[in-house]
Amino acid sequence: MTRENKGRLIWNHSTHLEGLIPILEKLVIFPGIRTIAPGVIGRAKSHCPHLKLRISVQILGGFKVIARQGKTVQEVFIVTDLSQQELELAIKEILD
Repeated sequence: MTRENKGRLIWNHSTHLEGLIPILEKLVIFPGIRTIAPGVIGRAKSHCPHLKLRISVQILGGFKVIARQGKTVQEVFIVTDLSQQELELAIKEILD
């Protein structure tokens, strides 16, 4: 894939969930994904032992994804032309 076809990963926060950035770097290469921006980090009540990404809601031009690991959650905004099902398949392919 050429550089022109690759999306971009925005580093707008200094902290990220452990292991999240390498996954996002792989995801940004998928055709149809234009921009990925990690967002706010928060705490969850329940424990999630392994890093998981789940599509939360559709936003203008893409989707908000929730990344969870341990008791920490982080919003990830993905600007894409992909449908929700196509994005779910791309995420599944990277996490497997």
